[in-house]
Amino acid sequence: MTPRYKRVLYKISGEALMGNQSSGIDPAMLEKVVSDVQEAQNLGTSIALVVGGGNIFRGAALAAQGMDRVTGDHMGMLAIVMNALALRMAFDQRGIAATVLSGLTMPQVCEPFSQRAMIKAREAGDVIIFAAGTGSPFFTSDTGAALRAAEFGAQAILKGTQVDGIYDADPRKNPKAERFDTLTHDQVLEKRLGIMDAASIALARDNDIDVVVFSLHETGNLARVICGQGTFTTVITTPQP
Repeated sequence: MTPRYKRVLYKISGEALMGNQSSGIDPAMLEKVVSDVQEAQNLGTSIALVVGGGNIFRGAALAAQGMDRVTGDHMGMLAIVMNALALRMAFDQRGIAATVLSGLTMPQVCEPFSQRAMIKAREAGDVIIFAAGTGSPFFTSDTGAALRAAEFGAQAILKGTQVDGIYDADPRKNPKAERFDTLTHDQVLEKRLGIMDAASIALARDNDIDVVVFSLHETGNLARVICGQGTFTTVITTPQP
């Protein structure tokens, strides 16, 4: 297989790490993520990851109950760091070099994000795991993923989800939901499709970064999507003729 993209950012939700559990981290899902990333990396593609923290804690849910949003968001970032450390351990067990770079400064746990540290890890061939989002409250993990993708020089953000692309409604609830093969960033914003928040889609558009949405449940799907194979939706800047 020949990759379409030589440098990508892989975004997965914290909930994906739960597997069949009701919360927490399923070691089998960690193993699956590592296997998929290793297969994709063997294609010669440089990969960075961003993972959410919803399997452990959601700051927005706390804020909805009247608690302080800033503190809630910081707690959510800590949950993301926990997931990132679990992924790094899983990579370590496979003998794959992985570096966690955190938007929150916690040097006893992981290295703080900086452009210099990112470039050093990227040139060493490490899998980079970006943690703690932007390091600031009021920004989602999607926005953090788009920002880090731009800084990483990614050609695409690959978003692994529960379904095989972007639909105009949840296909798990509406069997008549329409699936899209290709969209522009502006169409995603105009149709309010909600696959990522508006800020992240606009940031990807302004930096000419594709967004590719696919199912993370099929083993080997990450490598196939990088090579333009399988079922997925691609969000691009310029409409196809």
